[in-house]
Amino acid sequence: MNPKGRDMSKMDRRQFMKLSAGTLAGLSAGFLISAPGCAQAARSTLPRFDYGGQGAGQDAILLAYASRCGSTTEVASTIGRVLNEQGAAVHVRPLEDLDDVSSYRAVVIGSAIRMGKWLPEASDFVKAHYGRLARIPVACFMTCLTMREPTQDNRQKAMAYLKPLLEDLPEFKPRSIGLFAGALDYGKVSWALGAVLKAKGLPEGDFRDWEAIRAWSAQVGPALGAGRVNESKINKN
Repeated sequence: MNPKGRDMSKMDRRQFMKLSAGTLAGLSAGFLISAPGCAQAARSTLPRFDYGGQGAGQDAILLAYASRCGSTTEVASTIGRVLNEQGAAVHVRPLEDLDDVSSYRAVVIGSAIRMGKWLPEASDFVKAHYGRLARIPVACFMTCLTMREPTQDNRQKAMAYLKPLLEDLPEFKPRSIGLFAGALDYGKVSWALGAVLKAKGLPEGDFRDWEAIRAWSAQVGPALGAGRVNESKINKN
């Protein structure tokens, strides 16, 4: 007896074909759902970092990120450290941990790219907090294999990943958008996603340019007011 309680020996050809079609459809749906993820990914365990203090307060910058396999986590942490070096308290948080951003004076939003799109939690975060994000300084960054060769054509392709969100939310206007290469380890991604990426001929490796990541972080800091805290202390003294 199979799991559905049917005796296969008594099933006629039409019933068998119908059941097979349903099974294949289910597998296809599962493939599409699982393809963007990592094997055994546990997003709830993504790390949090505090640079320059743990209290929220109006002098802190929030760096909210979405990652699947950890590559974007490390980029987010590096950006947070650079902003902290410029004088800001920076709280690096996984996007699914955030319910309220009202206490932050600036926000940086980062996401890995899967199938030519931001991860769903990144897009959902922007939509959920659209009102606040439209009133404070905001910057964005993304990690994608498209940028493993940082040509102008590839930059345009990467920018297109964010275009639907910018068009849907016209008041969401990032002051800067960082486009960074990511990393690909076929041992960390799901079988389904690995098959898709291999079919596209994407090479395995770590293509992140840490010098470019730090340079962007330093450049975007003043636009977010990262040096404001140090300046106020100097003026008081």
